[in-house]
Amino acid sequence: MKFILIFALCYFLGSIPFGLLVGRWWARVDVREYGSGNIGMTNVLRTTGWFCALLTLIGDMGKGTLSVYLARNAGFDPTICLIAGIFAVVGHNWPIFLRFKGGKGVATIAGVLIAYQPIVAAILLAIWLAVLLIWRYISLASIVVAVCLPFVLVMVQPRAIEVALATVVAALTVFKHRSNIERLRQGTEYRFGQKVS
Repeated sequence: MKFILIFALCYFLGSIPFGLLVGRWWARVDVREYGSGNIGMTNVLRTTGWFCALLTLIGDMGKGTLSVYLARNAGFDPTICLIAGIFAVVGHNWPIFLRFKGGKGVATIAGVLIAYQPIVAAILLAIWLAVLLIWRYISLASIVVAVCLPFVLVMVQPRAIEVALATVVAALTVFKHRSNIERLRQGTEYRFGQKVS
């Protein structure tokens, strides 16, 4: 019963749509009606600017970090803490409050890793920044980092269950970016800093 409660709590926490809330409260904009229609930080940045994007990033990362800490403070082992964080990611990607139409989970995954394995988070951040600086596509940087996640985890902490879970999360993240992959292929993907009308 304790497992069910913590996982459910983390899912509901992950379901809080910070991008949508910040867009509505601060900029009086429904970010789902602009750009990619996504509620994540990237589309908030394109649609409303840096301040709202920063608030969204803090909120979305915070969901992941808090979920791991909640499980840890409840006395669960590291694997269960990681699963709790994954439930927050699932909540962000398929939020019950938005009829299961959510974001892509990258910021929330980052928040999970900061709490669970900060060295992995730091390495992946460096990879993300490098890809972004070279090609200027946030989506491409996120996809590359998702693919790298299991491999970086193997180098830092080669535990089979965590690597398996990371592989599932990576696959889900790439799947959520399938529209971005198509736009990248067609050359129509938004570049970093590009605004939408």
